[in-house]
Amino acid sequence: MTAVARAAPARPPRPSTRNRWLATTAVLALVVWAMATAEIDLERIASLPEGIGLLFYRMFLETGPEWSYLPDAVQGMLQSIQIAWIGTIIGAVISLPLGLLGARNVSGILGSNVMRQILNAIRAVPEVILAVVVFIPMVGIGGAASAYAGTLAIGVHSIGTLGKLTAEVVEGIDPGPVEAARAAGGNTVQEQRWGVIPQVMPDIIAFWLYRFEINIRASAILGVVGAGGIGTSLEQAMTFSRFPRAGVIIIVIIVATILVDTASGWLRRRIIEGGAGRVEEVEITGMSSPLRMDGDAG
Repeated sequence: MTAVARAAPARPPRPSTRNRWLATTAVLALVVWAMATAEIDLERIASLPEGIGLLFYRMFLETGPEWSYLPDAVQGMLQSIQIAWIGTIIGAVISLPLGLLGARNVSGILGSNVMRQILNAIRAVPEVILAVVVFIPMVGIGGAASAYAGTLAIGVHSIGTLGKLTAEVVEGIDPGPVEAARAAGGNTVQEQRWGVIPQVMPDIIAFWLYRFEINIRASAILGVVGAGGIGTSLEQAMTFSRFPRAGVIIIVIIVATILVDTASGWLRRRIIEGGAGRVEEVEITGMSSPLRMDGDAG
């Protein structure tokens, strides 16, 4: 038998690096243009670490944090959490039907596009702008009015974000349950109730909890512009150079945020993945006891 020599496959040509260099040059040119237009001072940027170190020293090391202010800081943080929680509830309740209308498999292409643009418009305005331009002039500033402004700003902005996420998760559902509800004679509302909602609620609730984490940070920032919460105390402490008091406030914000994020993350995992070791029971006709499906032999 004569062996037929086969030619080795040719090595593919080396990819050109021209496009890579062009893209890198364009990005660098954009950075230089932005820095020149914004009149960024490189010397001040270089001195930023020194300034941060000095601020840290004044807050935590020079005389130590002002622990006597801790009860007031905790009270302010509780108000921020309350603002974030009520704002999240407002956003969740209103965003659910709007998100359903924003899904193509629910309201069609035209209806979903219109609703998504409305949600995009709501989402495009930051909470700070909503608070300063709309709600603080509407409800006033100081005392409970500031908390109302912060709550409404967070709630309205959450509608846009949660509505968009709800629409996306609804578009990814299994159409089988919806078709089954339709075949059984269900109307549009019943199709959504029994075919769509049970499939998407675990993910939607997880989105709500994640948004609550974000809203806690937003509520602290809104206080700086007079919209209630612990941010107001932090702004006053920094304005009057009471750095030890500001240090206590920052410690409270960090600890509260970590605790809320940890609890919310645990809840989100439980909702999405389900409880570990859950026992499913299936009733068997003719048997007096349920069949355990958790793998236990006993």
